[in-house]
Amino acid sequence: MAARHEILGGKVQLYKRPDARYWQCSTSIGGKQHRSSTKKEELSQAEDAAEDWYLELRGKFKRGELGELVAVNAEKTFQDAAEQFLREFPIITEGQRNQIYVKGHERRLRNYLIPFMGKKPLSEVTGGLVQEYRIHRIEKSKEKWGKPPARSTIHQEIVALRQTLKTALRHRWLNAMPDISEAYKHNTKISHRAWFSLQEYQKLYKATRQRVKKPLNNKFRWDYEQLHDKVLFMANTGLRPDEVGRLEYRDVSVVDDAASGETILEIEVRGKRGVGFCKSMPNAVPVFQRMKKRNKPKPNDKLFPSDHHVLFNTILDELDLKFDRDGQRRTFYSLRHTYICFRLMEGADIYQIAKNCRTSVEMIEKFYAAHLKNRLDASAINVRRAAPVKKDVQAVRRGELA
Repeated sequence: MAARHEILGGKVQLYKRPDARYWQCSTSIGGKQHRSSTKKEELSQAEDAAEDWYLELRGKFKRGELGELVAVNAEKTFQDAAEQFLREFPIITEGQRNQIYVKGHERRLRNYLIPFMGKKPLSEVTGGLVQEYRIHRIEKSKEKWGKPPARSTIHQEIVALRQTLKTALRHRWLNAMPDISEAYKHNTKISHRAWFSLQEYQKLYKATRQRVKKPLNNKFRWDYEQLHDKVLFMANTGLRPDEVGRLEYRDVSVVDDAASGETILEIEVRGKRGVGFCKSMPNAVPVFQRMKKRNKPKPNDKLFPSDHHVLFNTILDELDLKFDRDGQRRTFYSLRHTYICFRLMEGADIYQIAKNCRTSVEMIEKFYAAHLKNRLDASAINVRRAAPVKKDVQAVRRGELA
């Protein structure tokens, strides 16, 4: 809570926030509120500086010079910082950030953050105000939809808020970043991403294969074949859905791997992490060869020109596999998670998996390895210390035992 003090009969207010270095001063002249920093750390010195600032302000008001002063010293609002951020962010990140991500920040600021705190001076955007924003968002969402927004939704909005405040900090419109961390609620629970167990995965690909053998409509036979191959391809390569969507036939090569002695696919991947490489499981080879035979593609044709989301969700609903036991929604991304979990359960090296999937060991440890029983070594856990051998004390004294 900010420390407060008044001087000159309450005409000037002095206040200092817990995370601030200097005392701030404020007053109302000519029907407008004015604020300034005293640039003093001690209260007695801040009082003198605030009194001089107030008297100078009164003199300028009487001489009609206050309008010019306000134009120079008026504190920037949150909306000013947000507009500056929205001007800078698309230009600075051009070619490095997805346009959907950039537009998402603009949407969050325009629809939620600016309406709530846009008119607030930046000095009033404190940790308390951010906490009020969280409460406001949850209450409004419950009124409209009957449930609070997802934690990831709130997190993305706080990211946009933090980026805006950092913009203000760079332009010296803000003295220091407020503490905007989430209070009270810290998730220490181990969570994992939705994936398919071996039995569920077998159930899924058998269902997509059945659609190929007995299509509900011959008009969509090609779509059924493509979906079946996509499920098998993703579960045997660990590619992200966006990486699969960008994949062209010229990016994939069938090679004999010297290290494993198996025939696999070497894939040049373009996606979230730029350009990378992937080595598939052997089961991906017949899938790719079948697709080449069926589609007779040109080198720059895409492997999967359609996303097949509707058909995939329809099959998941029919098999009652759309949600896992924790209520997490399964998508095409779940096939990547399935690939990683299967490799871990088979004892593959976690560092090599991270490299092949273009992610970090930390991410795999956090979201995949923690919940797999195969990662636990019972021989290292169930260690028993041998009981000490008891000696006959009397026999030792008689010298019968060494």
